[in-house]
Order: sequence, then structure tokens, then C-alpha cells
Amino acid sequence: KTFMAECYAGSIGIPCVKLLNFRSKYVGETEKNLARVFDEAEQSHAILFFDEADALFGTRTEVNSATDRYANVEVNYLLQRMETYTGVTILASNFDKGIDEAFKRRIRYCVEFEMPDADTRELLWQRMFPAAVPQAEHVDWWEIAREYEMSGGHIKNAALRAAVIAADEKLSIDTEVLHRAARAEYTAMGKLVRVRQVKL
Repeated sequence: KTFMAECYAGSIGIPCVKLLNFRSKYVGETEKNLARVFDEAEQSHAILFFDEADALFGTRTEVNSATDRYANVEVNYLLQRMETYTGVTILASNFDKGIDEAFKRRIRYCVEFEMPDADTRELLWQRMFPAAVPQAEHVDWWEIAREYEMSGGHIKNAALRAAVIAADEKLSIDTEVLHRAARAEYTAMGKLVRVRQVKL
């Protein structure tokens, strides 16, 4: 999703700003931070990219406490700014049901990203490593793609793990290094890792 947002911004020649760490535990500070972000984005004509949007654009709740009231104030403020913002905004979420219906009514286009199949995963794995990265003469990309069902984001994480393992142990990227990295990513994802039988 992040890659798509960056590609879209690049295709029309404008910057894409990924918003992180603008929430504050202090009352009213989150709205001030958002106001600053929207104002600067309008001046620079940037695309605003909200990753994990359900965390910020979440469904308003019944007010049973001060926390509920301030959370609803944030959502209401965002609704107001989204109405007046003249630029492009991209929301990304793995849990679209958590986004308030008032925001959904204002979304012009909705793109669903399906889990990549094995062929696509093989391409993703291969393209994660630039030509300058030392690689073994034969890497079984298809075996890795077939065995580990991951999204593009998790493949990127696993590829970074593989690069760290290879650099730390002074190895080339090979099939075994990729297996180790993919298994570590599977564990981080909370998935069960199948025990592999290694021929001696």
C-alpha cells in the first residue's frame, strides 16, 4: 500500500507525505499537529498518506468517559479538515471496518489489495535485492515464494532480515539465508513455521 502511494505520487510528480507520530497524549495537541500537517500539505501540494488509517479515522463511540469525548473530537476535527482540504489524501488500512462511516462516504475510490499469489511473491522476493547485493549463483526464489505466504510488506521485512543475516555472518544471499529470514518473519507474524527437513 505504501509502495502504491509512492508510485502514484511519483507518476504525477508531487511528494507523498507519510504521517507518523503526530498523535499526542495532551488534550488538543493532536488537532494542532493535524492542522499544521494539512496547512503545510496544502502549501506544498503534497499527497497526505495515512497508513493504518483505522487508528485515527476510527468509528466514533458513545461518550461514556472523557477519553471517549476527546477521541470523538479528533474524529470530528478530521472530518472537518477532510471536507476543506483541496489536495489528495490516501488512507490505507488492513481493517476497513474500523473506519468511521462518515469518512467512507467521502472516499472517492477504494482499492482492495489481495494477498499476492506464489508467482507474484517470487517476483517480489527477487526485486527486493539490488544487483549490488552479493547473491549465490543459484537462489531458489520459487521455493521461498511457494513455502511462505506473505504480503508484500512482510516480504520486504523478511528481505531486510536476510540482508542483516548475510551481512552479519559475511554470507551471500542464498536460499538458506532466505529461509531463515522468512521463518523469523513468520514468527513475528504469529504464524506457525513448518519444520524443514534438510538433506545431509
